[in-house]
Amino acid sequence: MTSLDKPTEDTQADDMRTVTEAALFEAFGGVRGMVETVLPGLLFVTIYTINKDLHWSAIAALAVSLLLVVVRLVMRDTVKHAFSGVFGVGFGVVFAMMTGNAKDFYLPGMLYTLGLALAYIVTTLCGVPLLGLILGPVFKENLSWRTRNPGRKTAYSKASYAWGLILLAKCAILFPLYWWADTTQLGWVLVALKIPPFLLAVWLTWVFLAKAPAPIDVFAEMEAEEQAEKERKAALAAERVEHGDAAGGRHRREA
Repeated sequence: MTSLDKPTEDTQADDMRTVTEAALFEAFGGVRGMVETVLPGLLFVTIYTINKDLHWSAIAALAVSLLLVVVRLVMRDTVKHAFSGVFGVGFGVVFAMMTGNAKDFYLPGMLYTLGLALAYIVTTLCGVPLLGLILGPVFKENLSWRTRNPGRKTAYSKASYAWGLILLAKCAILFPLYWWADTTQLGWVLVALKIPPFLLAVWLTWVFLAKAPAPIDVFAEMEAEEQAEKERKAALAAERVEHGDAAGGRHRREA
């Protein structure tokens, strides 16, 4: 390796890290997505801690979730993270209202976390890591990493295992509290565990993917193939015209 090669490789590595950061930011919602995830539950447990009123706590949490969606719609921003928050809060409100137990507000989210943890691990064991399915379209590589880019598949597998194990550890803390702690204790612990495990999982994902080979841009490949096909057809058409002109000239000379 010459002295000129190393700066080029370092630049490419820096570019890959930047692309990875941008993709993770887009996929997981960034700071705003984290706020939208934490705020409804924080509002619920705060109000319930103050007045022990399940109805007002649930209404406030659902109202702020809907408000977050409206704000995104007004700003013409993507609403997938806000909508997921509305559905999660909505299911929690329904559960809590049906049972009359304020702790059940958190149960759907806890079950979702457990299911997601198992999904990360099971899909990875099956050779199709969930994180690759999530991030593949973001990186414009779709499923090319499965057969054409083994280094990417390995990185996605490691990251998916990391997500699964981190979420399982979170469940190992929350489910015993669901049975043994009161609503306020469970609520505050759950709020405290919203962001740190998420940041750890995202950071590990960034570490694994930043060291992985660059993604194969299948969209660029398809565009290149379409362009090549157009050029081939144009060349054939020009060749036919040229042959037609030559044949016409021969017929005129013979006549």
